Amino acid sequence: MVPNNTLKANHLFLVLFTMVIWGMNFIAIYFGLKGFSPFLLSAIRFALAALPWVFFLPRPKAPVKYILGYGIFTFACQFGFLFSGIYLGLSPGLSSLVVQVQVFFSMALAALFFNDRPSLWKIIGSLISFIGIGIVAANVDTGTSLAGLIFTLLAALSWAAGNMFSKKVDAQSPLALVVWGNLVALPFMVVMTLVIDGPSVIWSSLQHVSIPTIAAIIYIVYLSTHLGYGAWGGLLNSYPTAMIVPFTLLVPVVGFLSSAIFLGEDLTSWKLAASFFVMAGLAFNLLERQISTLTKKLTRKANQ
Repeated sequence: MVPNNTLKANHLFLVLFTMVIWGMNFIAIYFGLKGFSPFLLSAIRFALAALPWVFFLPRPKAPVKYILGYGIFTFACQFGFLFSGIYLGLSPGLSSLVVQVQVFFSMALAALFFNDRPSLWKIIGSLISFIGIGIVAANVDTGTSLAGLIFTLLAALSWAAGNMFSKKVDAQSPLALVVWGNLVALPFMVVMTLVIDGPSVIWSSLQHVSIPTIAAIIYIVYLSTHLGYGAWGGLLNSYPTAMIVPFTLLVPVVGFLSSAIFLGEDLTSWKLAASFFVMAGLAFNLLERQISTLTKKLTRKANQ
């Protein structure tokens, strides 16, 4: 499919709706980790996302290596790292912000492998957003988990790598790609939870599962994974990466607000400052055309 250069109104609504789902997903992860370890929660998520749907959706048309790469990076690595980051102490609100570093990784990888080079304006916007990530890193000693931050950054890198494999896979439907990707990730995470958690911990967790944990799993699997990643895959295949990826910077807005409402997470001054820079970078990216046009007009007037 040839990428479009203008985002249609219905696709704009779809990408915004997806960002809301993903922003709220960090709250679901938080509650899911109250009952399960990061590896067990990931394994359950992959199993329910893949089965029984894999028997009804055709395997994406692509070499097996691309499907394996998509499943390993987008699901096994990204969520293994993300769940571990939150489990190790990075708050859901901050996690939703830090993982947006994938914007920079995605643009860089797209330029490297697909010659999908971002414009100067998008690069500047990304650098503005990166200031916000720097503020988070600078506040590691004020209640922020360094280990959680590192794992979440690794999750962002994994997400970006998965985006590149997604572009190489020709799936009849984005949902089919998501389902098969989860199937690829499942055995990796099953091995991880068996080795690290052990059968006794797994069995005990399953015996004492709570209603909030079950609700969290339902949200993570059927809303965030099936609906969210299905829509995301379709958008990436329809538009240039540099046009779609910056929208993910809206996720931390939803993440921070939902964390404050449901978890009572404090919105300290440095968290607000970090969010400001991330959102400023997003605005710079999305208003690229208007900014470029205005700059040209001002330049012409100055030269007259």
